[in-house]
Amino acid sequence: MPEETPFHERFAAVSHRRYNPLENRWVLVAPHRTQRPWEGAKEPVATESLPAYDPGCYLCPGNERASGAINPDYTDTFVFTNDFPALVPDVGHFAAERGLLRAETEPGTSRVLCFSPRHDLALAGMSIDTVVGVIDLWADQTEQLGDTYQWVQVFENRGVAMGASNPHPHGQIWAGRALPDIPAREDRAQRDYFADHGRTLLSDYLRQELEDGSRIVIRRDHFTALVPFWAVWPFETILIPSRPAARLPELDPVERRDLAELLTGLLAAYDGLFDTPFPYSMGWHGAPYGAATEGWQFHGHVLPPLLRSATVRKFMVGYELLAGPQRDLTAESAAERLRYFIGGQATP
Repeated sequence: MPEETPFHERFAAVSHRRYNPLENRWVLVAPHRTQRPWEGAKEPVATESLPAYDPGCYLCPGNERASGAINPDYTDTFVFTNDFPALVPDVGHFAAERGLLRAETEPGTSRVLCFSPRHDLALAGMSIDTVVGVIDLWADQTEQLGDTYQWVQVFENRGVAMGASNPHPHGQIWAGRALPDIPAREDRAQRDYFADHGRTLLSDYLRQELEDGSRIVIRRDHFTALVPFWAVWPFETILIPSRPAARLPELDPVERRDLAELLTGLLAAYDGLFDTPFPYSMGWHGAPYGAATEGWQFHGHVLPPLLRSATVRKFMVGYELLAGPQRDLTAESAAERLRYFIGGQATP
């Protein structure tokens, strides 16, 4: 193949592996598999005709939750400790080991973050000012919990396909003493890269992606959304700030507004892709607390499951569970399809 052929096009029609330097792992890509017939499970078509207020919703203002607590009549954002938390602070600190069996307690906390009093709004449909308020909430909670816990994970699950039990716009934040596996991989990779090169891994990666352009979805002054070269989920994206910032609270007001505009555009593009409220898990990764931030670049991950249509999703089964991640749609094809719904903002 001629040397001038774009890098990714050399592999566009053949099974190949792509390396993820952020987690030091590989993903198998099999582009031809999108042509196979599908007779498997199908997701129900999401329909969101919701009222602005639902008297039966445990997240709406003034309503009673399952615990018996009454929500305040909040008018912007609202945070409370999860009534059924995965992590709790009062479990003590102890560990046990017997041969190959090891266990230790994990103190922490789990909170619910309501983005808006409106029951019928998703992030993609909120005003920019409202989304800036959500970003401020994420930053404030991260900084507050970072005083106590090493890892603070802000995330949102949208849609029943991603396990969301309530359509009210909300996310969660789990904070714990230990550094979980995926952030630990990113921590090691970024620190090692910085030690070797004196630059941050994701800043160098973003520079290379902007030069290439084929995987860029939205580029703004302060943030870029792109389908990573090593993406696992079909329409996965990573959101990277233009300047090195180790954690979300470091973003200034201009950067936060830019992120809000990028985020609403990206999530609206997802909804337009299959003309349905697009399910996803979205979360933010920043430097762990209690250690130096050298090498770290704050970033976000959006991980949507849909593959072919509003009803056909990607399943992580078989090979993926027993061997390693695999994807059918190339990252370049996914980015091209998402750009169609951005309205020209994606020009690198």
